[in-house]
Amino acid sequence: MRKRQVVIKRVVEDSRNSTNSAVAYRSVRYMECQKNHAANIGGYALDGCREFMASGDEGTNLALVCAACGCHRSFHRQDVQTEVKYIEVMAAATRLLQFQRKTTNVLKTIPKNGGAFY
Repeated sequence: MRKRQVVIKRVVEDSRNSTNSAVAYRSVRYMECQKNHAANIGGYALDGCREFMASGDEGTNLALVCAACGCHRSFHRQDVQTEVKYIEVMAAATRLLQFQRKTTNVLKTIPKNGGAFY
């Protein structure tokens, strides 16, 4: 018998190129099945599957099929949890000042007579 694992997808959104000083971690967990198995007869019946478990390894087609109920992962309710970590403003300001000092020192070493070093 194979070991079954719950699928949790983690996405890291890094905003270093923007003005925000934050990194967002988003975890998606697939919960109970929402597929209506009695839709073809005009009724409403769920199968009782409580949580998505992948049938195969990540990267295969079986990773998208639930081992418990046989439904595609898209039929399961997504539980998205977002965690935002903010960088301290003082740390960001210190890095900016260090960068400005480095560029100022480089500009001081460039000769003013057109680039000749004699």
